[in-house]
Amino acid sequence: MKKVAIVTVAVLALGLAGCNKNNADNSAANETAVENNADLDVNAATNDSVNAADAALNATDNSVANAGNALDAANATAANATTNQ
Repeated sequence: MKKVAIVTVAVLALGLAGCNKNNADNSAANETAVENNADLDVNAATNDSVNAADAALNATDNSVANAGNALDAANATAANATTNQ
């Protein structure tokens, strides 16, 4: 009976030891989660700035094209005025 009691106590002790949380594993998992979230934040910020820069360049290209068109129209108007005097 003593052997059964000793084995039972040993099994219970191992069971309780298995239930204890492992702070090192939890810390590593938390650190990994923080790093992954930081990577996501950096990627989002990078994508936002690239998209903003692209939009600004597109707006500049459109403004230059519009100015060129306005200049062409002014030249055409001047040419017509000279021809039709």
